[in-house]
Parts: sequence; C-alpha cells; structure tokens
Amino acid sequence: MNAPFDGKPAARRRRQISSGPAARVVAATVAGALAFAPLQALTLDELSNDPKMSPKRFATFFENFHFETHVFDVQSPRQFLASRRGTCIDYAALADHVLRQKGFTTRLVRVELVGKSTGHAVCYVEENRAYLDYNNRKYVMKLERSGPTLREIASSVADSFDANWTFAQEFTFSYQTFEKRARYTVVKTQPPATDPDRARPASPRATPAA
Repeated sequence: MNAPFDGKPAARRRRQISSGPAARVVAATVAGALAFAPLQALTLDELSNDPKMSPKRFATFFENFHFETHVFDVQSPRQFLASRRGTCIDYAALADHVLRQKGFTTRLVRVELVGKSTGHAVCYVEENRAYLDYNNRKYVMKLERSGPTLREIASSVADSFDANWTFAQEFTFSYQTFEKRARYTVVKTQPPATDPDRARPASPRATPAA
C-alpha cells in the first residue's frame, strides 16, 4: 500500500516560495540552525489533546518528517512519531485516528497507480472536501482539494503523480488490532454509474483552519 518513493506532485499545482538569493540565504541559515538543534519528538497524547487541532494544523507537525520504508505494514504512532520517518500509510492512518477523535469525518483511501510498484494512501476529510497526503507535508498548501467520491480522489492523487490509476479503495484501520478492512472499491475502467459511493452526499465545508 505504501508508495516506495517520496513522489513530487505536479509542479503546475504547487505555488513555490521565492528561490532568489535572499531566500536561499535564509533557507541555508535555517537549515544550519536545525542541524544543531534536534527536534523534540511528538507524542500521540500531544496530538490527541491539542485543543486547536485541525487537518491543516495536523499537517504542520510533519513538515520535517522523512520518507522511509520499513518492515511494518503500518507503524505504531510511537514508532512513527519518535523516528520522524515513515510512509504514506503511516501518515494517513495517524491523521485518520487523531482527526476522527476531534470530530472530523475522515476516510482512508488507497489509490493504485499505473507504472508504480504499489499504491498510495491518503486521508480524506469530508468537512474540508480535501485530503491529507504525506507528499504534501513540506508544501505551503497542506490540503489537496477533491470531490468526495473515490473516483474523484483517485483522479486527483494520480494527477499529482503525473500518472494514471487503476482502482481506488476506501478502507478502515485500527491501532488496536492493526488490521485493515476494505469498505468500497472503484475500478477506473468500470462505468461510473456502478461506483458504490456514486450517491455519496456532499459534505459541508469546514471553516478554514488557521
């Protein structure tokens, strides 16, 4: 389920910060300071008990995390947060767990991409009509807008990789059992009218998080 690389989303969908001389000096200074100032490890309790937690705020905690595959299908929150290294499923599963506790309606979605060795997982937040993607953690835009159906989400994810998709699947995951269970599957080549979530009602838009 984990994409075996830290994919670069399509450049046309990103607004990059200035890369002029002044910006490069600032970036180098910040990078140098961070190299000598180890970041304090996050804990699940800190995320779960954050009174201002929102999808966008959740993403900001992971800007300095790194992509790294591991032997586990999904890491435990302690492993992921302590090492600050993981994959798309680690990030999506944790976002689903934390944000659902905060009252958000979240959905875990896997998208199988053509030409890639495996799929990519994201956490869709219905109130925001957008999804959290581990590949977006370093960008200014933390949430990727998308319609609520699996077909719409899959198209958006595939577009960010400049790729095509074959199927998308909504699934559930529990840290208690570490089991994933499929809910709905949509195959791109099948008629959209047969999609199991085609009649999914539109969700209200959440107030933009600070």
